[in-house]
Amino acid sequence: MQLTWREVIARRTTRHHLTSPGADPAGVTAAMCGAHAQIMSAAEVSVATRLDGATRVDVQKALWTDRTLVKTHGPRGTVHLLPARDLGLWTGALKALPPANTFAAGVRLTPGQIAEVAQAVDDALTTADDSLTIDELHTEVVARTGPWAGEKVMPAFQTLWPRWRQIVGSAATQGVLCFGPQRGRNVTYASPARWSPGFTPWEPQAALTELVRRYLWSYGPATPAHVARWLAAPPRLLTDVFTELSGELTQVTIDGEQLWLLAGDTVFDDAPHGLRLLPYFDAYAVGSHPRHVVFPGRASERALAGGQAGNFPVLLIDGLAAGVWHQRLTGRRVAVTVEPLTPLSAANRAALDEEVARLGRIHGATPTLTVGKVEVGAHA
Repeated sequence: MQLTWREVIARRTTRHHLTSPGADPAGVTAAMCGAHAQIMSAAEVSVATRLDGATRVDVQKALWTDRTLVKTHGPRGTVHLLPARDLGLWTGALKALPPANTFAAGVRLTPGQIAEVAQAVDDALTTADDSLTIDELHTEVVARTGPWAGEKVMPAFQTLWPRWRQIVGSAATQGVLCFGPQRGRNVTYASPARWSPGFTPWEPQAALTELVRRYLWSYGPATPAHVARWLAAPPRLLTDVFTELSGELTQVTIDGEQLWLLAGDTVFDDAPHGLRLLPYFDAYAVGSHPRHVVFPGRASERALAGGQAGNFPVLLIDGLAAGVWHQRLTGRRVAVTVEPLTPLSAANRAALDEEVARLGRIHGATPTLTVGKVEVGAHA
């Protein structure tokens, strides 16, 4: 089957609800395969911009009140918003990935200690009356394990953290820890089982296979290397999953490159259209490959940071990176600066005005727009 990247990009933007709105926060988050939430305000914008008339408050309500979303560690070990209904799937899939322990021998936990700490975290959070701050959780973990877990040996942000904290965000804590509501300025942690009643982790290999199916639906066609980069997993592991799925896949060719789709999922749109402002680490930018297609020409230098997507908010035109932008939120005002990489047509300038107005509604703030150079560097 022969395809063009133009057809692929058109379908991706549709499935990511960038050309038509989704129905609810959990639905659009599922369509993205998770919303990167290291910068929480950006995650709220990322989800809200895919819904009709939604604001950041609506996303916060879905997360903290309705609990149809859960904030936890997702692909690449980074913080994500995930649909609560899919938490068991993600828990199993991430456990299927090999652990990556980069700590020195005198710092890293042994397999036995990892299991002991994970059990202590689970016990502490499932028996607590409320979510726990990191200091409260530290006290509980050390009490259940021993002083060794509390030794400050883990390098982090120009200081040292207790030894046990190296497993936070790893596969060891998948299924035993998620984020709870902010308590003042303090982050809190909760038990996934209490956050989402009925939560049951999937069997790891079956979960990873299903996650690849979902990636292919949202981002396909793709190669094992594309999925491996998205998950920060060994390419060989994903090659094996593709082999296991071979009876469910269709091979396609684009510009001489061989990629794979889910069998039967072969209907594509004719052409991408529309202008959108994607915030930091938006899933569409981070998960879409190949980079040279999604970030063409000057965008590969201006909108990527060392080849890494997400570090700049992206001006998206017809599904492709066409510039960068930045916002400054001050009280009830948001000042937006957009740097297109080529002059905007009259239609795109009108669409940009509408998009900035949408961003203002999402923030509940009055927007202003400046078209010019963005002086702010890449986010780490």
